[in-house]
Amino acid sequence: MVVYSINDIEKISGVKAHTLRIWEKRYGIIQPKRTDSNIRYFLDDDLKHVLNIALLNKNGIKISKIAKMPLDEILRIAAELSAVHSQHEDQLDSLTLSLLELNESKFDRIVESYIDQRGFEVTMLEVMYPLLDKLGLMWMTGSITGAHERFIRAYIRQKIIAAIDKLAVSQHETLSFLVFLPVNEDHELSILFSQYLIKRRGFRIINLGLNTSLDNIYDACKITQPDYLYTIINDGNLGVSMKEYIEKLSEASKGSKILVSGIQVARHHIKTHNNIQVLSGFTELTTYLEAI
Repeated sequence: MVVYSINDIEKISGVKAHTLRIWEKRYGIIQPKRTDSNIRYFLDDDLKHVLNIALLNKNGIKISKIAKMPLDEILRIAAELSAVHSQHEDQLDSLTLSLLELNESKFDRIVESYIDQRGFEVTMLEVMYPLLDKLGLMWMTGSITGAHERFIRAYIRQKIIAAIDKLAVSQHETLSFLVFLPVNEDHELSILFSQYLIKRRGFRIINLGLNTSLDNIYDACKITQPDYLYTIINDGNLGVSMKEYIEKLSEASKGSKILVSGIQVARHHIKTHNNIQVLSGFTELTTYLEAI
């Protein structure tokens, strides 16, 4: 059983602790439990209830009205809003509820609705990545388990691969990209989404995947002679210093332009120089791609 403080509920739901106290005292719409020392705490069902109330309230239904609704009506309206509403804040609440229940059909219905309205790329940037950030917080509070984390990552991985497969392969002579993750870097979703962004803009692409050694890169560059290399370094367990790795990567690239991003790149203050271009994330990557 997961126990949440009022601050946990605030962080997960986006509803201020002060507002939660008003909902409790003035409207009686939430009823947190209390310890022997009179400190509020919440359980899983309380979290789901707050998320549903927040969803209705964000869509213009006054708290005074919600407070008079039976629980089944709140659930019904929340389900309807989850299926049709286009605001990504609401989608995050709806997806969080679906995730807590491991309800794949509902989760997929919400995501597909957003994709139909906004497209896959915008859905990833406005919904799926913010959701992953939110889940990181929920992981720290203990409100999701390893099963939830595996579910969401497997789901997103499947969606990205399907989206990549739908893109046409460029039939023209165009610039080529070699993308990869270094040894001990396992953030596969990020490199897959980068592959999607690059391919969607008409470039030829080769993805070497995870745990790519410098020897692998050297061989691939020798065979394919790519115009660009792209990688992400978040963990930084490279076996050598960041500076030395970038130097070795430059040697292995055989003159290709290297695009690099990630937490460790920023932390070590790697700067754009010679054939190295530092990018802060997906937005800068897309801007760079569209300027080529």
